[in-house]
Amino acid sequence: MGEKVVIALGGNAILQPKQAATYENQLENVRKSTEIIARIVKNGHSVIVTHGNGPQVGNILRQNEEAKDVVPPFPLDVCSAESQGFIGYMMDQTLKNELHKAGQTNEVVSILTQTEVDKNDPAFENPSKPIGVFYSEEEANKLAEEKGWIVKEDAGRGYRRVVASPYPKSILGSETIKKLTDVGTIVIASGGGGVPVIKKENGTYKGIEAVIDKDRSGFKLAEEAKADTLMILTDVQNVFVNYGKPDQKALGAISLAEAKQYEKEGQFSAGSMGPKMEAAIKFAELGGRAIICSLDQADLAMEGKAGTQIS
Repeated sequence: MGEKVVIALGGNAILQPKQAATYENQLENVRKSTEIIARIVKNGHSVIVTHGNGPQVGNILRQNEEAKDVVPPFPLDVCSAESQGFIGYMMDQTLKNELHKAGQTNEVVSILTQTEVDKNDPAFENPSKPIGVFYSEEEANKLAEEKGWIVKEDAGRGYRRVVASPYPKSILGSETIKKLTDVGTIVIASGGGGVPVIKKENGTYKGIEAVIDKDRSGFKLAEEAKADTLMILTDVQNVFVNYGKPDQKALGAISLAEAKQYEKEGQFSAGSMGPKMEAAIKFAELGGRAIICSLDQADLAMEGKAGTQIS
């Protein structure tokens, strides 16, 4: 019997570091990614795909900034929706094509997804997620005054706008996503963590300027869609402990207790593997299987032959 798996693609699956952000480059990267996803589908598994969107939103924000005197700029949640739409289009099209080559007849749909966050999340009190272009200190302070932005220095490279990164409360439409996957449809959803929205007292939703971590959102999507496996794809084949030290070790199949112990020891940095291991551990706590591996080994990892596996 096949498993229902949520596959969370890292940013490199769409745009490589230092690669020109052309449509053609991104389309080819996405095609290579969906070629591997098609193998997983062919092996009998039901798939939900989610993905990052950091570079793409950054470029949209830059386009807004460059054209602000000609075209009114849009808020961050709308820019997130724009990026989710065009990445979803690329994935939808290339995955259909790769499945056709593989002789598969599964339907593929891309769903523009909103993610509810708590308006009282502590992240809104201390925005920390850098977005968009770099500014000089003078430019940054001027924009902060004009637009009400919070700006901070980013690793000595200049000043950037920072926004909140709240935890996802729920994925809107997850029940529909579950029903679609139950009948064999491949769903692309919750791109970039989903468009962040808050629920007002009257029960209606409103967009909010924030960025949701895609791995945390991937966990929430896997939980609500009743997935068997959460697979987080990154640019390394395994998670390491004692990384960069003489005694560094790649983790293969480990227990939930081992994973929690390593997390408690502070083995996983907040800026890289930390959120991925956090999501994996939470999913394993629900009784599911969590995998962290490289894109090129995703099909092997589904068979238990590659990657870091927590169960």
